[in-house]
Amino acid sequence: MEIEFKDIDSLLPETINNMINECLEDFDDINEMDETTKYAAKIAMSSITDKTRQGHVQIIKNYILYHLACNKNWDAKAVTAQTPYDIILFITQKCGPVKDGFEGKKYATAVSSRAALTLWYRHVRPNESLMEWRQDPSSGKWLGLPTRSRKVVEFMTGLEKQKAKSGDVSQSAHALTVDDMHKLYYHLVTRPGLTTAQRRQGIIRYAAYLFAWMLMLRIDETLSLQFESIDKTPGERRYFDVRLLGTRKTSQGGVGHFWRLHANDSDPRLCPIRIVELLATIYKTNVKK
Repeated sequence: MEIEFKDIDSLLPETINNMINECLEDFDDINEMDETTKYAAKIAMSSITDKTRQGHVQIIKNYILYHLACNKNWDAKAVTAQTPYDIILFITQKCGPVKDGFEGKKYATAVSSRAALTLWYRHVRPNESLMEWRQDPSSGKWLGLPTRSRKVVEFMTGLEKQKAKSGDVSQSAHALTVDDMHKLYYHLVTRPGLTTAQRRQGIIRYAAYLFAWMLMLRIDETLSLQFESIDKTPGERRYFDVRLLGTRKTSQGGVGHFWRLHANDSDPRLCPIRIVELLATIYKTNVKK
């Protein structure tokens, strides 16, 4: 059964939707809290953005619907020795090979699914440890998060290796070195034989690589950089300021990122001021003087 995450709302009974919403409600009586408690509650809720939370909720709904289709008596809030296997079955359905009858989604979907189900079971049993999965020898009950179980961890590791073999996950990714950046600069900016159009494109591409490399950003984050104070005073100021519009995945609390980039006279190929000056020659018709 293949169902897109975005189509789940129309398929789930209202009672199940209500159960999910109630279970994921972090602070039921926030209006009755004192001001200090309200402030603390807002800080806690800001640990995950609304967009990420909405995506997780869609995955949770998909997870519940999948298992109810397999077994109408399946309990979405039960946490037993079987729960890690329920998680594995769901992720397998989503990310297993198409040739074997599964949906063939990327490894990133598996990671997102595990994160979403961690959110679900964390709210199903809010007082459990977030770092373990073990059985209490005296009661026989399973404690902690099922997404932390050894079986799920081993499954995710195996799935990543399988996806890597099929080309879905990079097997040779490595951090760019200074030598790599020098080679990029030569290939994109100064290589003999470049046409004017090729060099213009090369400068833009190299600028993106350079700022991503210097600021440790993803390329999509680099494309949202905002440059400030670029009008330098000769002999007085040898830097400019950079801000990242929006927030990073590693900092979802709404705190913006700011950097001050200085000239690099010892290695002009890695100088942020020089690359911005090259960009200015390309976009000079759009630069306000």
